[in-house]
Amino acid sequence: MKHRTLNIVADENIPQLEALFGPLGSIRRLPGRDMSPDALVDADLLLVRSITRVDRALLEGSRVRFVGTATIGTDHVDLDYLAGRGIAFSSAPGCNADAVVEFVLTVLYQLASEQGFSLRDKTLGIIGVGNVGGRLQQRLERLGVRLLLNDPPRAAASPEGFVTLDELLSQADIVSMHTPLISDGPYPTRHLLGSLQLAQLKRGAILLNAGRGGAIDNRALLDVARRRQDLTLVLDVWEHEPVVDPELAQRVRFCSPHIAGYSLDGKIRGTYMLYQAVRRLFGIGDAVAFESCVPEATIRMVDVSAQVEPLELMRLLYDPFRDDRELRATLGLPEAERGQAFDRLRKNYPVRREFATLKVRGDLDESRARELAALGFSVELA
Repeated sequence: MKHRTLNIVADENIPQLEALFGPLGSIRRLPGRDMSPDALVDADLLLVRSITRVDRALLEGSRVRFVGTATIGTDHVDLDYLAGRGIAFSSAPGCNADAVVEFVLTVLYQLASEQGFSLRDKTLGIIGVGNVGGRLQQRLERLGVRLLLNDPPRAAASPEGFVTLDELLSQADIVSMHTPLISDGPYPTRHLLGSLQLAQLKRGAILLNAGRGGAIDNRALLDVARRRQDLTLVLDVWEHEPVVDPELAQRVRFCSPHIAGYSLDGKIRGTYMLYQAVRRLFGIGDAVAFESCVPEATIRMVDVSAQVEPLELMRLLYDPFRDDRELRATLGLPEAERGQAFDRLRKNYPVRREFATLKVRGDLDESRARELAALGFSVELA
């Protein structure tokens, strides 16, 4: 079906826009934090990521018919306003879930190496068992890790297999946060972990947040971190992004600028999901194939010995020390400049590929081959 040319305004950090949306109309790229009503007056489509607040203040007076966010989360979008205006909406649930899972696994394997433990000897609690938490659950189960799961909305529908938040916090050696940010309703998650909850963490626990910064009260977390040096903190998300509290960051083992989901594969998957939603809305046929939009990985295959450690392969694709080093280098800047530096790190983030893009070939014993496959690598026995 023939369609009219569309005017598209998009976040400059969304990849493969030209390949997918170019045939549909004109594209204007803007920084996500600089979206303004003036820029949207003649726009038909608005494509954003997580840092643009989409609401009446931004869209009133525009002719926008579709808003898409190339992210899992939607807390930055006023969905009620869009529905009231009859503006179609789509997010990209699950697009970068594997990337976040692999961020978590890499950091945990690194901490296991540093602290001298095996994940199989730990109890790991997952708070929020949706797209990301659910996939993390699947990989950890294949690895043989004991899990505790907390997700009140899912537990309300089917309570088997879930524990309360208090049980999880008091029993888990490792706590991994993967909740959306919800301020009200029956299951709010803003400040889900405050002073009372953080006090329940086991001695020597690891707390990792790669979900939403506001799910943990960062002021309360700083107070706990000052008193409890036994805790290991890993924060990819921060309550007041793009401004990071320097003192809190200094007490975190690995800090990063909200990039856990920043694999190239996940970003392109998010763009493609919005493209498919627009095609359905406007009745556009002749889809571009997803595979044609994803470049071949630079490192596609490695030959390994029987003694290869999984962390060696993980670090080929993702180096948590790099992100930690880059963010720490900004902490001495004035507050406004810190926020700008945070955004620059996200904008200029290097290409990162997912585990599945790497084929591991070698004379591996059965247990190591199973472990690598459970982690998500493609394994070929020599």
